[in-house]
Amino acid sequence: MDKGNIKSLPLIAIQGYEGSFHQEAAQLFWGNDIEVLPCDTFRALVKATESDYKVSAALMAIENSIAGSILPNYSLLQKSSLVITGEVYLHISQQLMANPGVQLSEIKEVHSHPMALLQCMDYLEKNPSWKLIETEDTALSARHIRQRHHKHTAAIASRLAAKLYGLDIIAPDIHTLQNNFTRFLVLQRREDAKTVPDANKASVNFVTDHSHGSLARVLAAIAEGDVNLSKLQSVPIAGSDFLYSFHADMEYTSQQQLDEVLRQVARQTRSLQVFGQYKKGVIQK
Repeated sequence: MDKGNIKSLPLIAIQGYEGSFHQEAAQLFWGNDIEVLPCDTFRALVKATESDYKVSAALMAIENSIAGSILPNYSLLQKSSLVITGEVYLHISQQLMANPGVQLSEIKEVHSHPMALLQCMDYLEKNPSWKLIETEDTALSARHIRQRHHKHTAAIASRLAAKLYGLDIIAPDIHTLQNNFTRFLVLQRREDAKTVPDANKASVNFVTDHSHGSLARVLAAIAEGDVNLSKLQSVPIAGSDFLYSFHADMEYTSQQQLDEVLRQVARQTRSLQVFGQYKKGVIQK
């Protein structure tokens, strides 16, 4: 076989470790035939995608249906040169896992990220003798348990983490709220981003003059253009005295409709930046 003719798999930058929910979301969007570049932080994710041309795209969490928006990521997006070319919604399902052969009755400690522990607290409180250990990452907790051959420790992580690290799921779907979704943005370098032919959603950032009624006039322009404002997020302007920029997600039916709304918004604002146009993600329950 001529190895020179074998195409490498797409390399997707994710925040966290292999087996993280970021990787699950990446597989949901691109399929399983991808490679991932784990990044310790969201800032490192953005930097790697901007500078490493082996990276095809990045996937960055932006909000959760329970915890809300990840505000620092809006600031990272605003300062970066990347564009949004897609989005994906992932149902967050937490699993209690342990090394093969370990029984639920043998567990003395549970390791996971603080948010995952919080999401499963109703279940965990039924076992008051367990010691809860906060860690930096759900998937990393699973990996450490496998590497260290723990016999009395479990981790809370994704099904993908259990599969990758050879752990047994000893209690499935232990999260308290079943309707728990995280929204992820697909990011690419501008020169690599292609026009999405069936785009029906746009993400923009604008700054008003902060005068009386300025934001209301922008919102009126969006409403009069019959565009659905699916999200409006205020983001502090660094170095200002409590002034804000606004991130808006808008759903539209035609490019002409969006263009006209953006023209009207530009007239009512000091600055307007379009982060990207893409296809609206589907929430699969």
